[in-house]
Amino acid sequence: MKKASLYEKIENNRVHCYLCAHHCKIDSSRFGICGVRQNVDGELYTMAYGSVIASHIDPIEKKPLYHFLPGTRSYSVATIGCNFQCGFCQNWQISQARLQDGSSEGYDLRPEEIVSNARRNQCPSISYTYTEPTIFFEYALDTAKLARDAGIANIFVTNGYMTREALESIHPFLDAANVDLKSFRDEFYRRNCKARLQPVLDTIRRLKEKGIWVEVTTLIIPGENDSDEELSRLCGFLSEVSPDIPWHISRFIPQYQFTDKEPTPLESLLRAREIGKNHNIRYIYLGNVGGYSDTRCFNCNWLLVERTPYGLDEIIIDDHSCPNFGVTIEGRWYVRTETPV
Repeated sequence: MKKASLYEKIENNRVHCYLCAHHCKIDSSRFGICGVRQNVDGELYTMAYGSVIASHIDPIEKKPLYHFLPGTRSYSVATIGCNFQCGFCQNWQISQARLQDGSSEGYDLRPEEIVSNARRNQCPSISYTYTEPTIFFEYALDTAKLARDAGIANIFVTNGYMTREALESIHPFLDAANVDLKSFRDEFYRRNCKARLQPVLDTIRRLKEKGIWVEVTTLIIPGENDSDEELSRLCGFLSEVSPDIPWHISRFIPQYQFTDKEPTPLESLLRAREIGKNHNIRYIYLGNVGGYSDTRCFNCNWLLVERTPYGLDEIIIDDHSCPNFGVTIEGRWYVRTETPV
């Protein structure tokens, strides 16, 4: 239990939380949509601080990040809770857990312990992932500050629903983010995630503007977000922000509340990839299927990074340049020598 940031008191002992785009106005003793931020006598507290539901060492490719420190491992942490309610969530057992429903799972792990664990396990980055890092913002921010001092990079794997104020607070310490762009229709977000599209688009733009490395993931769900028209508009947006944003197209596997859907056919992913190429997106990767994960030069098709499932086989790139014709390949390809891990 720790006093929350990014809120203000309003009438009748209520509080207005502006950490995420829901802008919850919370009555006394009640929780926000995320399930971990509670109004206690007119003050907002985070109940997720220092209590993790998961901590693992993952290949950074699993985030997925393909243009940020490829071949390295990332120390990954999460608390319970989420500000989305996606019926297709792959981590629903922890993301949809709510303290007000009696969930008390988790174990203590202080920010300094996270940083120490990352260094001991030679992880040049810490990922705030599995659930939604925005909802354990204070915990992530305190950890990120210590990590920055230790020369360790910070990564958000996020649904992109943070406010401008939240991003302003975290961005000096944030190095990379993978943002789920789940659809390009507001109706999809409202029906399936209980959220809205526009704040996610705003976050992708702001991350890029602030120089944070950005990659985007879209889970292709048959009959939900896989039409040519929608994918074309989504790709047009990404290309407008930057054609260098890597786009990860993931195969849907039935689970949680979406067990009546079929797995995504490979043909649908390949069609989405062609639509992305037609919009000049330079780096497109397929997830949850074998292959389609190598990085090639967008100019000459030279093989730059050869990957195995959730890992790396070989990297052939001269800093930020294709060794064939010297074209710049955007990303952060190597751990800098000053990183003390």
